[in-house]
Amino acid sequence: MSSKRKFGGAVLAAVLAVVFGSASPAAAATYAGYAMAYFTESPNMSAANYDLHIAVSGDGLNWTPLNQNAPVATATAGAQGLRDPYILRKQDGTFEVLATDLKGTDWSYNSQYIHVWDSTDLRTFTNYRRLKVNSLATHSWAPEAYWDAGRNQYGVIYSSVVGGHNVIMVSYTTDFKTATEGQVFFDNGTDVIDGNLVSQGGVNYFYYRGTGGLFGAKSSTLNPGSFTTYTSVINPGRGVEAPQLVPALSGNGYTLWGDTYSPNGRFFAWSTSALSTGSWSLLNDRTYTQPLNSKHLGITPLTATEMSNLLTKWGSPSWNRVKSYNYPGRYIRHYSNVGRIDEYPFDQWQDQQWKLVPGLADSTGVSFQSVNYPTMYLRHSNYAIQLATSDGSTAFKADATFYKTAGLADSSWTSFRSYNYPDRYLRHSNYVLRIDPVSTTTEKQDATFRVGY
Repeated sequence: MSSKRKFGGAVLAAVLAVVFGSASPAAAATYAGYAMAYFTESPNMSAANYDLHIAVSGDGLNWTPLNQNAPVATATAGAQGLRDPYILRKQDGTFEVLATDLKGTDWSYNSQYIHVWDSTDLRTFTNYRRLKVNSLATHSWAPEAYWDAGRNQYGVIYSSVVGGHNVIMVSYTTDFKTATEGQVFFDNGTDVIDGNLVSQGGVNYFYYRGTGGLFGAKSSTLNPGSFTTYTSVINPGRGVEAPQLVPALSGNGYTLWGDTYSPNGRFFAWSTSALSTGSWSLLNDRTYTQPLNSKHLGITPLTATEMSNLLTKWGSPSWNRVKSYNYPGRYIRHYSNVGRIDEYPFDQWQDQQWKLVPGLADSTGVSFQSVNYPTMYLRHSNYAIQLATSDGSTAFKADATFYKTAGLADSSWTSFRSYNYPDRYLRHSNYVLRIDPVSTTTEKQDATFRVGY
């Protein structure tokens, strides 16, 4: 995880004061990181887990899954599973967790309820219940919430079918135990789902998934029906949903996250200098790393104390993932015992998990121990990298040991120098790993990696 950096306190306080209310303790806080809520899937669904997962980040881009990427809370009523979790920081500084009452991909399951948990610190989740938000014979997908100071209530927005297509609905509540009957919040005549709302500079910005990708709408009020779309379509060249707006570390900038459904489970991110522009730049995969197998993110800011307490409670993963520098959508994995870099997401997803243990030949170096085959390590043989079972020999230990160095293409990343062939580095060539002498710019990029989660 990147070193903790603080938001511009005045900027973030101003943003949150509009959303949460100027009297909110949350608005006065200085934030040092974020929490992300999500559930998990992988392309063949072997990683499917429809419970609440949480990750944290000090920079809002690179994420550390908590509890070894296992769930921290489970839904036990309704469909007995969740999708689309969202974390709201309330007026009193505590949290409310909301989620869709749906397990898996049974899209015919209709629930007029959403899952709700109370939490003081995201370390414990209490008073689990379901909140009824409408009486329609349809679903209540992707619930999120915001503070409406004019009504002195929270607005809960979600997707339901009205008039033959999905619209964004809103129900109002003060306690997340009872809510008003839903009414249409946003309807442009086409299917719209996955609403996310923030406020900045006296303007309310509402992002949603529409036809072809993500869109932004804005309004000077929070009144239902008052929002007008002001952006063109935003997408990475494939289907994208679940927009999430996140304040930048300083200034007026924002990051916009989106989750793709083709292929399943890949996040993309965009940046803007200010929401008012409606202009977004797609970020290079090199700049961010999503939690393993994460789906449909929901993000909220955290204080430094909250970040520290969450890591103390749930712990960092005991494993790592290793990203390629010049192919940052690809990660080191083993496949049929061959070391390679492959495009995320993939199955078997466990093939990309490694324990970087003290070097078998020299404890000041590292060895790559497979998580799903813990007796096996990456080693070189005739300069090619393979996954092999340790035989305890001196030769095996030497072949499986590397020294971490500053990245040859970027010193903030990492390169791995061979222990017994010190003029050679771990690199990929045609996506297959090997050890080679490195001199050219391309070779240096091939030999540079980011160790993360």
